[in-house]
Amino acid sequence: MDIKKSIYQNFAETAERRGNHTAVVYLGTRYSYSTVRTLAERLAAALSNMGVDSGQRAMLYIPNSIQWVVAWLALQKIGAVCVPITPIYTPHDLAYIADDSDAETIICADTNFGYVTNVLASSGLKRVIVTNAADLLPWWKRYFGRLFDVIPSGKYMLDDRTYSLKKLLNRNGFLGASPANDAAGGRALAEILYTGGTTKFPKGVPFTHDLFLVSADEQIRLSEPLMAVEENVIMGNAPLFHILGQTCSLATLLSGGSLILQPRINLDAAFDSIQRYQATSMIGVPALYRMILEHVRLAQYDLSSLKFCFCGGDVLPIEVSNRWQEKFGIPIYQGYGATETCGGVSMCPTTVANPPRSVGRVVASKKVKIVDPATLEPVQTGNPGELLVSSEFMVTSYLNKPEETATSFVELDGDTYYRSADIMSMDADGNLFFVDRTVDTIKHKGYRVSASEIESTLQEHPAVIASCAVGVPDEKVGERIKAYVVLKADIKGITGYDLIKWCRRTLVSYKVPHYIEFRDMLPKSKVGKLLRREIRSEERRRKEA
Repeated sequence: MDIKKSIYQNFAETAERRGNHTAVVYLGTRYSYSTVRTLAERLAAALSNMGVDSGQRAMLYIPNSIQWVVAWLALQKIGAVCVPITPIYTPHDLAYIADDSDAETIICADTNFGYVTNVLASSGLKRVIVTNAADLLPWWKRYFGRLFDVIPSGKYMLDDRTYSLKKLLNRNGFLGASPANDAAGGRALAEILYTGGTTKFPKGVPFTHDLFLVSADEQIRLSEPLMAVEENVIMGNAPLFHILGQTCSLATLLSGGSLILQPRINLDAAFDSIQRYQATSMIGVPALYRMILEHVRLAQYDLSSLKFCFCGGDVLPIEVSNRWQEKFGIPIYQGYGATETCGGVSMCPTTVANPPRSVGRVVASKKVKIVDPATLEPVQTGNPGELLVSSEFMVTSYLNKPEETATSFVELDGDTYYRSADIMSMDADGNLFFVDRTVDTIKHKGYRVSASEIESTLQEHPAVIASCAVGVPDEKVGERIKAYVVLKADIKGITGYDLIKWCRRTLVSYKVPHYIEFRDMLPKSKVGKLLRREIRSEERRRKEA
């Protein structure tokens, strides 16, 4: 990949070279590089004609699909800034991100159109483009899908600011090369991804073209000793709005491989796709690999085409790693990264035997320090400390978050470092090992969930006076979310179910507490600060008892 060029220029050159080779497989339909390029350029022309211009922000609010890829490439073609978000966001988060990112355009699924209409009046959104999951499938698949009612759909009405993505693509216009847009690359802004963490609201992380391309190239070439990048067929189980899906899945479209997509995880469908299309790589979080090993119909499928399995988002339990090696005869290669670092900081090389529990070695584009969190002084080799990350093209601030930026980014030895808030150690050979977290984030199914966001939501309930959210270790999903709640003295009859139902009103599903425990009081410091670490210690003692 050429980091001096834009993301779209890299794709266009790959499409020119690969032509009729399969770029994307979506719900059993193959889309060649030429087809994807044609669709992207048609949509780019339509967006340009309706006023979407270079530098404008546009939200992608749809599941993994061929439309997601086409829309992403179209926005890159015209130099717009893509803002991908999870399709399970409620109007609460949708309204916040639309406002924070200054988005003027949103491309949404028809099933989410109702949520979008809820925020239109209060946001700066000027235009809505709606798509159905089956819009770009062959007519006969759409026909039988609707006949047997297996295609989810939502109602919407077209007007002067609501458009159909399918109708836009049916127009015959094309956007030719434009020096202002096609040449935009390098340090120009390409995307804003939103991440959780310790704050109530998601934080916008801006990516430039060169940062994305460097990270994507390192990720996709990790498996090159096992197969040529153009022969790589990736079963992309990670969501494309997440950094894991961005660098592990989208990257293959810039290097000539093939990407298999599903709107949501369905293991039987994933197994069938791996078998049918001879997938060579698979991407997933630890919970997915465990689910695969425990699936009752696993033996009915032939997954022997897989050569490279990559795990990110959380630490892979060694028990799952060992079972996978025994079952399939290949390892699961781990990596460590964050949205703020645009993915991979370290990856397990495929050319050596990696030590158990290692999350790999630092990639070429990054440099790290392991320091005492209090003093930022380096620790000795092998000792645990907070991991700091720097790179030539790195993110140096959050969008509209000066306080969080000051906390998370520091200047050391003339370079800007991102404070990961993760405790790591490094051995003499350069292998990194995850030890613990220093901040109050909860890692559930690969997502970083803000404890303070959950607590804030609970404390908005009229019966709650105080709350504390922590992660409870769980071998299947990393951590489950448990909330401790103190009710007002005169409140009677409130149950844990009532509070969980309350949380579902504004929190996306993966942030909703799994357990509620009522307390008379919560531990606090002398200055009144909530001591979550004491609650976590108590939970660990319970588990060990």
